[in-house]
Amino acid sequence: MRGLCWPVLLLLLQPWETQLQSAGPRCHTGPLDLVFVIDSSRSVRPFEFETMRQFLVGLVRGLNVGPNATRVGVIQYSSQVQSVFPLGAFSRSEDMERAIRDLVPLAQGTMTGLAIQYAMNVAFSVAEGARPPEERVPRVAVIVTDGRPQDRVAEVAAQARARGIEIYAVGVQRADVGSLRAMASPPLDEHVFLVESFDLIQEFGLQFQGRLCAIDYCSFGNHSCQHECVSTLGGPRCHCREGHDLQPDGRSCQVRDLCNGVDHGCEFQCVSKGLSFRCLCPEGRQLQADGKSCSRCREGHVDLVLLIDGSKSVRPQNFELVKRFVNQIVDFLDVSPEGTRVGLVQFSSRVRTEFPLGRYGTAAEVKQAVLAVEYMERGTMTGLALRHMVEHSFSEAQGARPRALNVPRVGLVFTDGRSQDDISVWAARAKEEGIVMYAVGVGKAVEAELREIASEPAELHVSYAPDFGTMTHLLENLKGSICPEEGISAGTELRSPCECESLVEFQGRTLGALENLTRNLAQLTARLEDLENHLANQK
Repeated sequence: MRGLCWPVLLLLLQPWETQLQSAGPRCHTGPLDLVFVIDSSRSVRPFEFETMRQFLVGLVRGLNVGPNATRVGVIQYSSQVQSVFPLGAFSRSEDMERAIRDLVPLAQGTMTGLAIQYAMNVAFSVAEGARPPEERVPRVAVIVTDGRPQDRVAEVAAQARARGIEIYAVGVQRADVGSLRAMASPPLDEHVFLVESFDLIQEFGLQFQGRLCAIDYCSFGNHSCQHECVSTLGGPRCHCREGHDLQPDGRSCQVRDLCNGVDHGCEFQCVSKGLSFRCLCPEGRQLQADGKSCSRCREGHVDLVLLIDGSKSVRPQNFELVKRFVNQIVDFLDVSPEGTRVGLVQFSSRVRTEFPLGRYGTAAEVKQAVLAVEYMERGTMTGLALRHMVEHSFSEAQGARPRALNVPRVGLVFTDGRSQDDISVWAARAKEEGIVMYAVGVGKAVEAELREIASEPAELHVSYAPDFGTMTHLLENLKGSICPEEGISAGTELRSPCECESLVEFQGRTLGALENLTRNLAQLTARLEDLENHLANQK
């Protein structure tokens, strides 16, 4: 080997270095302070030292070096220790490679313990370019040696590990395995490497490069993760347990708001609770057996007529939104012949009954009929619509229940602009007739007209949305107002005349009336007899 000149050696070793460099993408680790401790004692022959040099160059090329990434320092040792370049010297791998290629072996003894002490006290100092301990940047020392140390290594290596330096011990050919194990950090099977010959150094280089990219960053310092620390190529990352989300500080965890992450299906409101969620209903309405829907207006009964503006200012696409809005109102009503009855009237320059109160007995039928309504266009005769509602929509012929049953009558007017006729007379007449009026305005609707249409207090009976796309927020207000158990007709009860209690009550009232009639007839008969006797005496 002695007769082999250095250029020939470099040529022979070039494929190994190239293989290390091209083995894969650059290892993008998190911040890392890495110091190589190279044995250059006389036992390391020139060819073997050159192999270690190329091994080192290949590793450096595979690292993501930089001031804020991986900082690299190199020291060599024999009977003494020499700093080839400190951690803070270079920020480019090319400069490091040049310094490594200029490295001249010391060719003396093997004072490995002395080299570890130098690394601990000098190479990893802030003055030499190491990051301060409070930044918790991992410190890694890689010791490459080919023989047995001539000094003690166990004690000084333990001190270095106690200071937070992770030690990898790489032995080549004649290295003493016991010394390697005494130097390395636990677990030893991950920190001790033994290469049988320098011929296999390239294979080991690939393996060791992957090991550097898999450093357990969580083992260095206090990572401050609330739940779990996971080591990644980008450094330590905090993870949270199932059902929790990582917060912006990157360390703390918070119970996940499941309502935002799942299709909860709650009709009214979803509330996260631990690792699950539950649905809530507004006050006065009960959660149903499915755990999602809320009870509808079942405590009372309403005859509801909706007057919707079909003028040309509404426009076809917005009219479809109005129909959808109407169906959302229907969704929270208990539509049935004995429950809530719904009628629909459209108005523009004229008025058209789309369907009367008595036509449909289910919500599905009502909603289907609403979707089939055709847009009228033309003008805005709101006053005419109010007159039609008062005179026709709430008549028994149209399906309204008799006044004697005390079923609340509710009118809801939906408009987007100023009326082209007078509304005052029929707005007042509607309220005189006992119809509870609601006014919903959108866009250019006139507030004064809405207040004149609506019942008192206006704050509870007038709603407004700036445009058709935002009017859905009005639904909750209307739910709380129209739904009988929360507003109108609370406590109103309709009973079928065929129910047992009703029959008993009817029989009792009838017998009482018959008794009174019999008593009155007896009194009348007695008076007639007295009158007859009086007339007979006069004769």
